Amino acid sequence: MTCEMVENVSMLSIQEIKNKYGNMASFALWKKIDEQKKPKDGVGDTEHFENLKEKDINRNIILVGLNISGKGFINNPFENFHNSKSTSQDYKIRFAIQDTIFSGAYMTDIIKDHEEVMSGKVMKYLNKNPNIKKENIESFEIELKDIGAINPIIIAFGNDCFKILSELKKKYRIFKVPHYSSYISKEKLKEEFNNISKII
Repeated sequence: MTCEMVENVSMLSIQEIKNKYGNMASFALWKKIDEQKKPKDGVGDTEHFENLKEKDINRNIILVGLNISGKGFINNPFENFHNSKSTSQDYKIRFAIQDTIFSGAYMTDIIKDHEEVMSGKVMKYLNKNPNIKKENIESFEIELKDIGAINPIIIAFGNDCFKILSELKKKYRIFKVPHYSSYISKEKLKEEFNNISKII
């Protein structure tokens, strides 16, 4: 895929995004929970995506993970980053950005269709297969065009994702926050996002 192809892709509607990327991407919107409830309650609830409106989303803020750890929990569109498993750490993202300027951001992975829990193994695979990394970076730019991102602010989860996205640093504003599955509290992750909000 070339840069010329990127320029020729039209912006997709929410339904078209759902059809094309719903099994690998999502939006930073979760069911809100009462402070008295457990932090993970409702994080896997995606019913609100059935009536998603343009006013609910932000096409110009992109949150990016490295790859999907497993597709077993994705049974419906937009379930990525909304894992309800007890071992999942997705709830930290909800806590960090709910009711902030990042709410409604588009969420995706830089490396598609490569299931692996250990990021080190993903990077080792990409080092051995640089063409795969190149193809995924090109596809990511197509994805940005598809969703209608204009001068997007891109935020990478973790060092490995940031390293890959840094190859695009001359084109986009790219920031990094610690990966939510790392040993970081939800409060600390929120602080990291707050620091970025002061810059942008």
